[in-house]
Amino acid sequence: MATTMRRRRTTTLLLFSLVLLEAILSGGAARLNHWEPVIRMPTDEPDIDQDSGEIGTRWAVLVAGSAGYGNYRHQADVCHAYQLLRKGGLKEENIIVFMYDDIATSEFNPRPGVIINHPQGDDVYAGVPKDYTGQNVTAANLYAVLLGNKNAVKGGSGKVVDSKPNDRIFLYYSDHGGPGVLGMPNMPYLYAMDFIEVLQKKHASGNYKKMVIYIEACESGSVFEGVMPNDMNIYVTTASNAQESSWGTYCPGMDPSPPPEYITCLGDLYSVAWMEDSETHNLKRETIKQQFSSVKLRTSNYNTYTAGSHVMEYGNTNFTLEKLHLYQGFDPASVNFPPNKLHSPMGVVNQRDADLLFLWHLYKKTEANSLKKAEILNEISKTMKHRSHIDKSIDLIGFMLYGPEKGSSVLNSVRAPGVPLVDDWKCLKSTVRLFETHCGSLTQYGMKHMRAFANVCNSGITRESMEEAFVAACSGYEAGDLHPSNQGYSA
Repeated sequence: MATTMRRRRTTTLLLFSLVLLEAILSGGAARLNHWEPVIRMPTDEPDIDQDSGEIGTRWAVLVAGSAGYGNYRHQADVCHAYQLLRKGGLKEENIIVFMYDDIATSEFNPRPGVIINHPQGDDVYAGVPKDYTGQNVTAANLYAVLLGNKNAVKGGSGKVVDSKPNDRIFLYYSDHGGPGVLGMPNMPYLYAMDFIEVLQKKHASGNYKKMVIYIEACESGSVFEGVMPNDMNIYVTTASNAQESSWGTYCPGMDPSPPPEYITCLGDLYSVAWMEDSETHNLKRETIKQQFSSVKLRTSNYNTYTAGSHVMEYGNTNFTLEKLHLYQGFDPASVNFPPNKLHSPMGVVNQRDADLLFLWHLYKKTEANSLKKAEILNEISKTMKHRSHIDKSIDLIGFMLYGPEKGSSVLNSVRAPGVPLVDDWKCLKSTVRLFETHCGSLTQYGMKHMRAFANVCNSGITRESMEEAFVAACSGYEAGDLHPSNQGYSA
């Protein structure tokens, strides 16, 4: 008996060695073709699926909340997520995709019709359904889709999450954010309490078993901090806490860098962390909790938080020992993938500066003394001037409302963990609209000042006093095409 067991272990090790050698000689297995080295440990444990009896239908909603080639990475993230879920066996009819769909055919795309999410990655665009694109990528449509309300959807494919009580839902979002908000390419933005109310309605309907939400955005923790209930069978992780940036990666000039013809970031740190983790693990063995731990470490850029962020979790954390395949599916090619993997720290850029990085590289590669180069320089100048205007306006508003000694401290004060960003969300939205009326659109950069507006509301300033300060701060400023009459109000 002992001799037989030793022979079996020897055979297992030989087979493992042959598989590893074949992977090395062929450039790596298809699912590992470009990724970091993986430690593969043989195991005698049978691959028993303890959860198979619990699966209803798996649903997924994938949202890229931006537009423009400078934001390439968000749509690349979402396309990559779609391919991962399809390989996992989720049906196209159960995956609903929101993306503006303007980068694959962009004049700046060096590979027309192709989108990649890794420097040596394959095309992730082919086959992605165009459920909600262009002007149909809205917060209102997202809410209707999540609630399964076909009558409330405007435009698009009309697909909604028509889930039943035993179904599971996976929601993934990638874009810019700010305190209490997530961006959308069409106004208004997604505001925390509106989103939480949608989740509460979905829970009240009884039409799902459990839900997992992954959010990639700056200050994304603030969307759930103090407002996300823990009794709705919804588990949330966010790329950052309530007061820090998330990060773009695979950017020009960084390590690792995209192919030289690319002048924009290909992915986001948190997003590529969870997807590359899923692609290199057996999701019938890996739990939600294990992925959270892995992604948390990688998104911190291995505890270098000056170039990384704190991945957070909210909602119901009592089912995180469930296996990931219940939400992301299972690719049979991953059956022997191990539970451990090595990575290296990655080059990153602050989400809010990635568009400037794109414009700078575009300016550098454009022919000298050309009309095109002058146009790009004008775009950079306009972007920088509006950023400066927004920042200085907020500073002056703080001065006007609270005086020189308290202005900055009041506007930038951060509430204790577990306390919502603002007491009155309607006040926050009306204050943002009032500011944009007099000072121009916040833009994806100005989202970072949402905390200032929240603190104005929290301190009980009257609307009349707010407007007086906004007018004083922005009098004479010509917002041009950045006025909400052209852009739409973000609230």
